[in-house]
Amino acid sequence: MRLIVYEHISGGGYAGQPIPLGVLSEGFGMLRSIVSDFKAAGHEVTVLFDARISKLNPPIAVDCTIPVFYPQEPKKFLVNVAKINDAAYVVAPETGQILQSLVELVEQTGKVSLNCESSAIQKVADKTVLYEILNKNGLPTPKTLVLNVAYDLAEVKRAIKSELSYPVVFKPTDGVSCGGLSVVKKDAQVEKAVAKIKSESVGKRFIIQEFVEGEAASVSLLSARGKALAISLNKQSVNVATPKAVSSYEGGTVPFDHPLKQEVFAMAQKVVESFSGLRGYVGVDLVLTQDKPFVVDVNPRLTTSYVGLCKIANFNVAQALVNAVLKSELPAKPESHGFACFSKVETPKPTISAFQKAAQISEVISPPFPLNDNTKACSLIAGHGDSLENARLRFEEAKKRLFNIISRGK
Repeated sequence: MRLIVYEHISGGGYAGQPIPLGVLSEGFGMLRSIVSDFKAAGHEVTVLFDARISKLNPPIAVDCTIPVFYPQEPKKFLVNVAKINDAAYVVAPETGQILQSLVELVEQTGKVSLNCESSAIQKVADKTVLYEILNKNGLPTPKTLVLNVAYDLAEVKRAIKSELSYPVVFKPTDGVSCGGLSVVKKDAQVEKAVAKIKSESVGKRFIIQEFVEGEAASVSLLSARGKALAISLNKQSVNVATPKAVSSYEGGTVPFDHPLKQEVFAMAQKVVESFSGLRGYVGVDLVLTQDKPFVVDVNPRLTTSYVGLCKIANFNVAQALVNAVLKSELPAKPESHGFACFSKVETPKPTISAFQKAAQISEVISPPFPLNDNTKACSLIAGHGDSLENARLRFEEAKKRLFNIISRGK
């Protein structure tokens, strides 16, 4: 097929404004990984690139690239290019209905959308709707309160004391990854937690949840016609910070061996099957306690774990996504071979020459882009090996090579 793959961060979604470096490394890493799989499966691929990214000649094997200079161009280009291709796949955040609106544009062209249906994206993107449906289906979630950002701070504190107990977690209703997230341990931190949500979300509501102690994990799934198949349990490296600091997703490990794995797989499949229209690739975020898993989020799109999953799966995950959407087929025996660990790595801003050399390191999935308005950069590195120890060793070796290249600056 002829495909257009649009990744929002590198593809022009921030045209005319600074590009967030950490999110760029994740976005480009996902784009490069799935494009590589699409190409390996024999498809022709077109991508959009923010002009600042495009001029750096990023390391990605595509048939056509289209530079984006202005904020109004991504939607126009996405529609026009989708019309002359067979199908489109969008990688974008749910925040502010970005993912939903872009998928709706593709659906309106009449061409094949390889994403989840926009109606399903709308349901799971709103955490108040998400938790309501999950609870109705008997799926364990942290105890959750829904409040309005206009509430008096005293009302917020009273709600916490009457319904929950510190520590608690504050989140936007449409947050992605760790955006706007804070762990709040006392009344004095409530004001800053609400302010953080207001600064990172346009939504009027937010949620407060009980803090569940456990390991952060995710499940990667493929879904077709209401039937979901868990293909990987992934460990997440997450820094959950107080309102004064920034919470962040740093990376992860694929696969994640855990005693609750089979229970988690069954639960994640039930989660996805609870929402009509979730299809293709879906991620489910969880917290694993010693006794049971708790569902904390559903991602109706590609997730960063894909950069590790594509290295260890015994099948082409991108083609399996296509088969799930177009043929309602799921892989017969999904298995993994070896381990992959991946993480974002902040670096000094490299020279153009150092950037080009760094991009040639096979473990550097997203090189540190030297953008003009920054003094720093961020890379996404993935190490792969037959054991977790070897995967971590290759990660550290690649990280060392990367910093050596940047320090030399040539």
